[in-house]
Amino acid sequence: MSKSNKIYLDYASATPVDERVFQVMQKITKENFANAGAIHEFGVSSEILLSQNREEVAQILGAHADEIIFTSGATESNNLAILGTVQKNNLHIVTTNIEHASVLETCKYLDLPAGRQGNQEIEVTYVPVEENGIVNPEKIRKALKKNTVLVSVMYANNEIGTIQPIKEIAKVIRNFNKVNSTKVIFHTDATQAMNYLPINVEKLGVDLLSLNSGKIYGPKGVGLLYVKRKTPITKIMHGGEQEFNLRPGTENIPLIVGITLALKITEKMKEKEAKRLTTLRDYFFAKLLKLQYEIKINGDSVERLPNNVNITIPKIPSDLLVIELSAHGIYASEKSACKSGDKKASHVIQALREGVDEGSLRFSLGRSTTKKDIDYTVKSLESILTKLSKWYT
Repeated sequence: MSKSNKIYLDYASATPVDERVFQVMQKITKENFANAGAIHEFGVSSEILLSQNREEVAQILGAHADEIIFTSGATESNNLAILGTVQKNNLHIVTTNIEHASVLETCKYLDLPAGRQGNQEIEVTYVPVEENGIVNPEKIRKALKKNTVLVSVMYANNEIGTIQPIKEIAKVIRNFNKVNSTKVIFHTDATQAMNYLPINVEKLGVDLLSLNSGKIYGPKGVGLLYVKRKTPITKIMHGGEQEFNLRPGTENIPLIVGITLALKITEKMKEKEAKRLTTLRDYFFAKLLKLQYEIKINGDSVERLPNNVNITIPKIPSDLLVIELSAHGIYASEKSACKSGDKKASHVIQALREGVDEGSLRFSLGRSTTKKDIDYTVKSLESILTKLSKWYT
């Protein structure tokens, strides 16, 4: 999405809908509008389409069709994964201190002194990540208890792009379950990972996996939760028995078709696009570090998403940088878009550098990003810093 000097570098926040996806959704909206629960011809047609798309998504994830629950997005999926597995007293959850707000806020809600319903006692352990933004699986192991019911660790961080050792954590959990005869459920939010990383759920070793269509060039307002067979989970909303009695509400067929096609397109181009963006990302970092200003790279330099460039420029307010860049036709972000209204420093950056109150600037590259876009962005940022440094340094 780069026209003249309008450069969009906020793909981690939202992606444009792929034209192929848009065209198919338009057709489905006109032709398959009936409720999939109806028993007449039109309803049956919608149900067939729903089943076909569920099966196609399952094949992509290496799952069974009855393990795919369509939702309104990753936030709902994360809530269902957490709240749906915590249904008893005296349970324990393990997560990290850099999770997405939809995980952290849900855990904090459960972690209230009186519990979410006034009579439940839920304990949450927030395992700190290392300075590079990656959690040590050994720390996850040490956090586990016999009453631990859930471990939730995101596959790749939405702000700094660090990739977590999901397979290693899964192994830790399996060994713990074997030794202690327990059933600790492993959930991962794979929203940011889907464009670039392997997502076979069996190979990852997860029981629950969340996904958001709006991050993979699909429509907004739809996502999914993979729920491994025999995983003890119950619905958190009421009003119907759709989605295997886990998510009530009439299924939105056009959106479901949209997310399915977006996933298929993503899988086909994933490897090639990941290589292309890794080259551009590293080029971007190299150009930034050559500027005559102090720039800190946030997160691991290797174990990070191909499209993520997250930096801190000390003393310069990150929100001001976003505004200045926008004036130059460059669209980036500070912190996470879901928390952009909160003027506190990013909890992710604070986790990396405890006691340091600094903002962050995130550039996230996408399918339309070119080397020319990066050159213009770095040149514009240098000009902006030259101006702002007079007041802030």
